[in-house]
Amino acid sequence: MADQAFVTLATHDGYARGAMVLGKSLRNHHTSRKLVALIGPQVSDTCQSVLKRIFDEVKVVDVLDSGDATHLDMMKRPDLGVTFTKLHCWTLTQFSKCVFMDADTLVLSNVDELFEREELSAAPDPGWPDCFNSGVFVFRPSLETHGKLLQHCTEHGSFDGGDQGVLNGFFSDWATADISKHLPFIYNLSSIAIYTYLPAFKQFGGNAKVVHFLGKTKPWSYTFDPKSKRITGEAHEAASQPTFLLDWWTLYSSAVVPMLQEQHGDQPFQSGCVEYCDTVPIESEEIPEASCSSPAQVETPLSSEQRKQKWEQGQADYMGTDSFDNIKSKLDTFLK
Repeated sequence: MADQAFVTLATHDGYARGAMVLGKSLRNHHTSRKLVALIGPQVSDTCQSVLKRIFDEVKVVDVLDSGDATHLDMMKRPDLGVTFTKLHCWTLTQFSKCVFMDADTLVLSNVDELFEREELSAAPDPGWPDCFNSGVFVFRPSLETHGKLLQHCTEHGSFDGGDQGVLNGFFSDWATADISKHLPFIYNLSSIAIYTYLPAFKQFGGNAKVVHFLGKTKPWSYTFDPKSKRITGEAHEAASQPTFLLDWWTLYSSAVVPMLQEQHGDQPFQSGCVEYCDTVPIESEEIPEASCSSPAQVETPLSSEQRKQKWEQGQADYMGTDSFDNIKSKLDTFLK
């Protein structure tokens, strides 16, 4: 299977660490395919070195930006502009077929069967199921397709300002043409959807193969104590941690952090682990003084209207007020 590969993208060190965890999860579940990471020039030498130990190929690519501030502002996600860089994956013509996976996904079991699907196979987006979510999709590298995608960007732009809008516009018949190109939701289980349809998650969640940490707050935005298994957010500390987030941090702290430490030697660095000061800065290559004792800041409680707006923007407080246990408790009370 040397001509098939899993592909991911990291434009900065935060997503690079996500890519490391994704790569390790694919390795741990014994994939038989190659692993390829596309990275932006801002990714630090340290992260590049670790990525090269996990992936078969690490390729530096130019960062593309949609420049569509209006649509990105509607989504409250100005950071998504650089996801246009994802279009570079069609230039990997040394492979006959690939599966793209966002760096904020985590593989829970072997998913090599995805290579039996054809371009463009993807799972529905939880926000608008007639669109596919571009966090996981099957594609065939082609310079011709790449050129047509860039032309489509030039002529039509993106209805959401990011790569998902472009790809849904280009592969516009996904919703109606061929049901075999609709991946089951278990191959791209949105962490947001868990809380919007709890009964379905309870019924089918155990079959999940890939979890996708959608939303602005990513796993690497938290800190983790490997001894107590506690996850701390920037603004709150969770009473209980969602299983998938804990899985991500357990793999990161046990398999990725040692490699980052090895690259840094005796120098202090930041990786997000609060038990030992070994955390690597997300946006910068600077190595700050380690500081693991700062308490989490407590946010002022949001009003009902503010919470509603957060939910609509995909920014629910999953680690605190909107945690699985709290929502389940409210639903149980309502049903009674």
